[in-house]
Amino acid sequence: MKKVFLLLSVVALYMACAPSEPTTLNTNQLVEDLKVISSDEMEGRRTGTPGNEKARNYLVERFTAVGATPFQGSYTHEFTFTNRRTQEEMTGVNVIVEVEGMSDSVIVITAHYDHLGKRDSLIFNGADDDASGTAALITLAEYFVKEKPNHTLVFAAFDAEEMGLQGARAFVEDSVFLDKVVLNINMDMISNNDKNELYAAGTYHYPATKPVLESIETGDINLLFGHDTPDLGYNDWTNSSDHGAFHAKGVPFVYFGVEDHPYYHKDTDEFEVVPIEFYKKSVQVILNAILAFDAQ
Repeated sequence: MKKVFLLLSVVALYMACAPSEPTTLNTNQLVEDLKVISSDEMEGRRTGTPGNEKARNYLVERFTAVGATPFQGSYTHEFTFTNRRTQEEMTGVNVIVEVEGMSDSVIVITAHYDHLGKRDSLIFNGADDDASGTAALITLAEYFVKEKPNHTLVFAAFDAEEMGLQGARAFVEDSVFLDKVVLNINMDMISNNDKNELYAAGTYHYPATKPVLESIETGDINLLFGHDTPDLGYNDWTNSSDHGAFHAKGVPFVYFGVEDHPYYHKDTDEFEVVPIEFYKKSVQVILNAILAFDAQ
């Protein structure tokens, strides 16, 4: 019995000291989430439509499944705004979760889950724009539920981006903790590029972000800088997506995205045309960036 006890003690000590398996991105589920969010069932996810509500319910279900904490006690956060085209009052709903860190300073990681909806018989499924960023939000939240961050991380799936960044604007106006936010990392169109190129915009405005981004492992992905200077006109992405609302409040941002492609804002932006391996690698690069900023 003494020998058995000694053997069990040695085994227990070995198991306690043995290195645990490193946490990795759940890329299989990432791809599945992209497929579901960009499916015809969601009817293009236009704000205020049944398809948008289906997508929102799916997000709540998935964030619940990965164990992320509802933001300020609720997964969903309603806001109202005026439709710039029709002048009608509309209601949008953001889906937001958080992972508590070891400090109360905050990094907000964002993507928009709405898209253009249906036009006549066509469904604009927006696989790259921005089901790609939305699916990445879920996968990244799952990662940090397992790997406790230094900063508190807020994961926000914004509504009504296509109607003027309305969900993001509502968030920054209503957030009493905005003074604790040290960075916004926004993902909008991160899955479709045939040159293995991913841009990180924002370093022109916030130069301190560039050395951090230059330090990360990017593998096969060419991480490029630019699209953030005022001389570029349309190609200046400073206010082109939800990070613009944070920038307007003086919050530093990094915006990850690809350049426009033939599917942009067309009904052909479908799951079937997404280069899946590029997408997986793109999300890994973004995770590496979050880890680097979180370590600051």
